[in-house]
This record gives sequence, structure tokens and C-alpha cells, in this order.
Amino acid sequence: MANRKQPGGLAIWLGVADSSFTRQKTVKFGDASAVNSGRLWSIVTVVALIVAWSITTVGGVIDPIFWPPLEGGLYPWDNPNRAKPGVIDRFMGLLSEGYRNISLWEHVGTSVKRVLLGVFFGALAGIPLGFAMGLNSAARGLFDPIVEFVRPIPPLALIPLVILWLGIDEVAKVFLLFLAALFIMLIAARAGVSSVQISKVHAAYSLGASKTQVLRHVILPNALPEIFTGLRTSMGVCWGTLVAAELVAADQGVGSMMMIAKNFLQTDVVVIGIIIIGAIGFAIEMLMRALEAWLIPWKGKG
Repeated sequence: MANRKQPGGLAIWLGVADSSFTRQKTVKFGDASAVNSGRLWSIVTVVALIVAWSITTVGGVIDPIFWPPLEGGLYPWDNPNRAKPGVIDRFMGLLSEGYRNISLWEHVGTSVKRVLLGVFFGALAGIPLGFAMGLNSAARGLFDPIVEFVRPIPPLALIPLVILWLGIDEVAKVFLLFLAALFIMLIAARAGVSSVQISKVHAAYSLGASKTQVLRHVILPNALPEIFTGLRTSMGVCWGTLVAAELVAADQGVGSMMMIAKNFLQTDVVVIGIIIIGAIGFAIEMLMRALEAWLIPWKGKG
């Protein structure tokens, strides 16, 4: 009997065929590891959204003040001899000329730097605090009331206080993003410590390990999946807080660009800013997933 033809790499990458790992499974529903990439459906979704955008904005069906077209054109309520630019035209103009004498790459670079600094300092403070709260009763008692009181407060509500404390310079914006990331990282680290199987800790002690060795070789590796989940979540939250952070008297950054464009009814620039934030957030998420698969190959394997 001839061997059954195996699916190609492209079909597996698109998610229309199972890999050699998932083909061995007899039961797939309920097993998260058996779910394929589904990239084909992702491509279909993106194409469908672009087509719907083009169809609904062609010929001035929708006023460009409310939602701009992909490509420029003439609209019945405007001067018939003057074409309005579309999102693609405006984006190409921003690439070549910038926005308000600042290049688009400077706006993007400033925003990325602020988000990365906020997440970095949030992780730098949140992970040790989360470990301390998960491993020490005194630390949990000291910090738990503060954490549970401050954590539900949205960063947007802290803007007036941040301005009073730190003024309106770059430190204030990074500090606001730091607060957005801090409590997510703290909770993730504490949850990671709590998820460590006690049998592994006892086995390490029975083999003569010290507290430092248990922390380094048992607790930290088992907590890393939760920490990476916290990093991915805090990155998304910081991107969501970015516009609020750049409200603090910023003249540079994607969020600042969007707020200035809003004042001049430049909806196309606002939409470009939304797309840029979403695209960079998506790219960072994909990078975090790749790093997680590389650095934590034991995730989900006990």
C-alpha cells in the first residue's frame, strides 16, 4: 500500500493541514496544542476588511471627516475640482515630508522608546516584588493592600497627579507607562511563583539545593511562562495607554500626532496613527511569541 502523501510546508504554515505532531493526536477538541495556526483565515480576514473599506468609501459614500477612504477622490459636498487625499496618499506624504516638521519615523521611534522604557522599568520593579509577595508572608502582607488598591485605578486617572509630581517632560510620560506595566508584571510574577509544583521544590531540597539554587533552577524556570504572558499583556496595555501618556504636553510621538490631527479634523492622519500603533503592537506580539518559544521550550510540558 502506497504511503499517504504528506502535506507541504506551506499548507502547514497556513493552517490548512496538520503538522506531524498534531496528526498523531486521536482527540483534538479540548487540546490547545492541537490547534493549528489558522493563518489562512487571518489572511482572509485582512483582505476582507481592506475590500470592505475600499467599497464603503469609494465615490464619497461616507464623509471622509468620519472615515477616510483608502485612496483619494472627489466628493459631492466638496469643491468638485479639488480631490481629497486618501489614507495611502497621506501615508506616503507623511513618509516623505513628515508631520508638522517632524518625520514619521521620529514620531514612531519616540513612541516605541517610551513604551519599551515603561515596560522595562515595570518589569524591573514588578517581577522582584511579585516574587517576594509569592514567597514571603511579610512581603505579601506589606504590599498586598497597596497593590490591590492602586491596581484597579486606570493610568488615565493619574495624569493630573503625575503632572504635579513630575511636570510635563519625558519622565512623566514614561512614568505613566511604567505604572501601567508595573502591576501587570507584579501579578504575573506572583501567579508564576504560585503555579510551581511543590513536589519539584521538595525534590530540589532533598538533593541538597540551597534557597538560592531552588529560586534559580526551580522557581524561576517554572514562573517564566507566566512572566512572559505578563510581558505580552503589559506591552499591549502600554500601547493602549500611549495616547493618554502623550497627552502630557507632548509634541512628538504617534499619540501626539493623532491628537494634533484631531484638532484639525485630519481623520486620515488619526487612522494612520491607529494603524501604526496596531501594526507595531502586532509585530511586538509576534516577536514575544517567538522569544517565548525559543527561551521557554518546556512551557506546557510539565
